[in-house]
Amino acid sequence: MDFPSRAKSKNIDRESCFSEDPTLNDIVNEVTASQLSKLNLNSDHQDEEFYEKAKKYWATVPPTIDGILGGFAEVSPRDIQSSTQLLNNIFRLKPRPGRHRALDCGAGIGRVTKHLLFRFFEKVDLVEQCPQFCAQIPKYVGTTEKLGEIYTQGLQDFNPEEGKYDMIWTQWVLGHLTDDDLVEFWRRCIRGLAKNGVIVMKENTASSNEVELDNEDSSVTRPLRLVRLLIREAGLREIRIQRQENMPKGLFPIYMIVMRPTVH
Repeated sequence: MDFPSRAKSKNIDRESCFSEDPTLNDIVNEVTASQLSKLNLNSDHQDEEFYEKAKKYWATVPPTIDGILGGFAEVSPRDIQSSTQLLNNIFRLKPRPGRHRALDCGAGIGRVTKHLLFRFFEKVDLVEQCPQFCAQIPKYVGTTEKLGEIYTQGLQDFNPEEGKYDMIWTQWVLGHLTDDDLVEFWRRCIRGLAKNGVIVMKENTASSNEVELDNEDSSVTRPLRLVRLLIREAGLREIRIQRQENMPKGLFPIYMIVMRPTVH
């Protein structure tokens, strides 16, 4: 899926320009699980119910930008602009990632692929569990040799091909995974990276240390500290973290984190 919490709304009054927050690297370098509220369901039945409820919700959403963005289609240009700035910075890294193939996770109808990833990569594969969104992808992105494979699958089950991707991009979708499944997904992504590849997440974060549960679409919004803990558990390290701002008032804070494996 592709949504800015569905642009998840929260009573937050923050508007400014896109910026990097250098102080974040000093926040809780050592954090324990007991300090945070973590989402881990207690049984396989609960896991299945969590995922099935989300699947049913998204089956009712029209395959349009406004539908996928929960009525916030106007945020798309600002979102793409900030993500473009981030990618420009990523390709200044040493060693820099390749530009051959990217993976768009929770791709919706291909908004990020069309307006962002196609500009940087020769080929883009997409993962999206909703069949009606997948059917719309070729129509939305247009006829192009850059369009690769389309996988109709949830991220909790998706296993990328080993060593295939220079970049794995996940945006507004990781809240549909439990903590354990998120860690396992990231570990599979590590195996899916090509040499010098990176994993990028762009997600809403809670304003407190509590996990926010959305019962309507069966998703969670995690606090940044919990996200960073799970990153470490997965065997990843943060190499860049930036905040997406200049968004409508009342939305959860949105962070972009660029990651590489801890062990090369």
